[in-house]
Formats: sequence, C-alpha cells, structure tokens
Amino acid sequence: MKHPFPPLYDKDSQVLILGSFPSVKSREQMFFYGHPQNRFWKVISAVFHEKMPETIEDKKILVLSHHLALWDVIAECDIIGSSDSSIRNAKANDLSEILENASIQKIIVNGKTAEKLYKKYIEPVTGITAAVMPSTSPANAAWKLDKLTEVWGQELQSYIL
Repeated sequence: MKHPFPPLYDKDSQVLILGSFPSVKSREQMFFYGHPQNRFWKVISAVFHEKMPETIEDKKILVLSHHLALWDVIAECDIIGSSDSSIRNAKANDLSEILENASIQKIIVNGKTAEKLYKKYIEPVTGITAAVMPSTSPANAAWKLDKLTEVWGQELQSYIL
C-alpha cells in the first residue's frame, strides 16, 4: 500500500511530527490522524490553547499557524488494517523536500513504532536524531489525555511557543 496523501508543511514550519503510516480512517479521509479515538488533535489543540479543529481545513490551519509540519515515516508498506505491528516490506518517505523547503529545527516521532522505523530508515540518511513522544493512538491507553498533553507541550514549548 502506498501513502495516499502529501505532507503538510510550509516554509515557516519548525517542528516536523512523523507518524508511522496512516490508519484506515486516515486513508479514508486522506488526512493525518483521522481516527476519532486518536488523541493527536486534542493534544495539539490543548498544547496551543486552541479550539479543537473539526474540519481538515481547521486542522491544516492549526498545524501551520503553530509552525508545525506533519508527515509519516513510511511511504509504502504491507499493512493489515491500521496495525503498526503488521507493517512489513516498508519503504521510507524521503524527507529532503520538507527539510530543504521548511525551517525544520526538530523532528518528533509519534510513538515507539514511528521511532523504530525512523531509526531504521531515516536517521541513517538524515543524521538527525528524533525526539520520541508517547503515541497519541488509542492503542496507547496507558497514557491519559492530560499526561499526553503535558509531555507533548513540554517538548513543543522549547521550539514553538
């Protein structure tokens, strides 16, 4: 399966947040973090004291207005449903377009699977170490929303706020 939609960034983006590969819901919506139980949008809106975005356009505005960029580590893979643990035959996305055309100062990976894939496929090419944040996925039930927001906020504050 190929990644079905482009990265989100502009020339002012300073922090690139990478997931692993889009979920079934994200692939249906053709946008990042589309599963209603994924807490990414709740976390990001809370960190920046913004209203929870409801539309894809609102999500784009939220991301870009706070100098963030979104993309995924994997460009193409075999995957069963939305299961990161089922990812096989992965091919990485090329980050050079974003790194050359934005003001990226930091890369964050959203969860341990994204970290593992990043370290295997992208870090050897870019030489950039990524900060690892706890996954906003509903599968990461051990992390409650308030704790996710606190940890993500601490990481983003040093670069954005």
